[in-house]
Order: sequence, then structure tokens, then C-alpha cells
Amino acid sequence: MAEPAYDTERGAGEGGPRAGASGTPHIRPVPWVSLHARGDRVAVEIRGELDLDAAEQLGHALRAALAAAAGAVELDLGAVVFCDCAALNVLLELRERGLRQGKKVVVRSAAPAVERLLELTGTAQLFADADPHPADAAPDPGPPQGPDGEQDLRAEVVQLRRAMRTRPVIDLARGILMASFGLSAQDAWRVLVDASQRTNTKLHHLARDLVDAVEGDPPPEAVREQVAAAVARVRSASPAGEGADRVDG
Repeated sequence: MAEPAYDTERGAGEGGPRAGASGTPHIRPVPWVSLHARGDRVAVEIRGELDLDAAEQLGHALRAALAAAAGAVELDLGAVVFCDCAALNVLLELRERGLRQGKKVVVRSAAPAVERLLELTGTAQLFADADPHPADAAPDPGPPQGPDGEQDLRAEVVQLRRAMRTRPVIDLARGILMASFGLSAQDAWRVLVDASQRTNTKLHHLARDLVDAVEGDPPPEAVREQVAAAVARVRSASPAGEGADRVDG
């Protein structure tokens, strides 16, 4: 098996963990990322937690993969144990960058946490690969040409940008839950996902309800009840004290 071409626990060409803004190393582990060339594609395997703390390192690794790929970047996210909107925005930005370069970004394998996020945000189809490209086949021709192809490309860019715009309201809602219930960033995210699924409400619509509640418009009773129930479930499932000493930005 080939050695990883990029490891975010060390960084590209670095000898140790990245330092934070204060000059002290990050204590919590960052995702492990490896890149492997497959024909004109680059396969990227990612393991661990993908959240706000990991977004910068993840972005560096994925941009390196896109630069090295001639045709596409294939993402193996089957070993990702946590994924939130900060990481999703990295993936969406990579997809948009790939479109501009005539390269695909596809999710080859996804863990349940990633599948749930893509489903809730309506972005799964953006990373689908309807025509898998084997390593020994002809080079990928890139996005379709002509008026219809250009129209499809513009539509996908619009969809990508719309998906990225949902993140601010989701981040606001997560902050509200953190402040209101003393939750960590991860637990607040789990509350949003849980309540979204149980109320059959799109994630950004639920987030908007919570933000509007702060501004004076109470959310529907079913939403209030499910959010409270989700908080109770997350608290019961989290180790005692974890939320108090793990608060991400």
C-alpha cells in the first residue's frame, strides 16, 4: 500500500503539529488525510473529525489534491466520524474551484455522518459521479461544451453558492444553542441534526427558526419540543463535563 502523500497531522513539509494563534500547538487531533494518484484522478482518504477546527488543514490538503489531479478528485469519507457545515463548505468551495478548472470532485464513499449532512443540506447530488472513470480509460473530457453545457455549469455554480450561503445561519443557530444550553459546538450540531430529522425540516430552515426566535418570532411548538428533547438526548449521550471544556468557534 502506498504511503500517504499528505498527512494533516504533520502538514506538508512540516516537522510537527501546527501552532494556533497563541503559538501553542493544537491539542485535539486533526483529520488524517492521504492522497494517491489513480490515472488522471487523485484519490483522497480522510479519517477523523471534520469540523471548524479542522477546516483550514482540510482545505490545504484538498486544494493540493485538486492541483495534482488532471481529471477528478475522488473523496473517500468512509472513516469520518463527525462532519459539520464548516467542513461541508470546504468541500463545496473545492467543487466550485474544480468546476472552474474543468475537474470533478466526487464522493466515492461516505460515513453515515457525512451522508446525513449531505442529505440534510441537499448537496449529495453535487458530489455524485454518475460515470465512474477507471484509471486506464481515456482522460476525462471535463465539463460539457456548448450552450447547454455552459447553462448546466452556471446552474451548478449557482447551486453551490446557494448551499454555501446556508452556513452562516446554521452557525448562528449553533451558537444560540451553545449559549442557551451550555453545549459544545459538536453537541450543538448534533442537536440541530437530530431535531431536523425528527421534525422533517431542512437543516437551514430549522436554523432560521431558531435565529428568528432570538429576534422575537417563536419557532413552532413542535420545533421547540424536538429541540429540547434533542438537547436532553445529546446531554445523556455525552461524557460528563465534555461540553464544558470543548467549545469550538
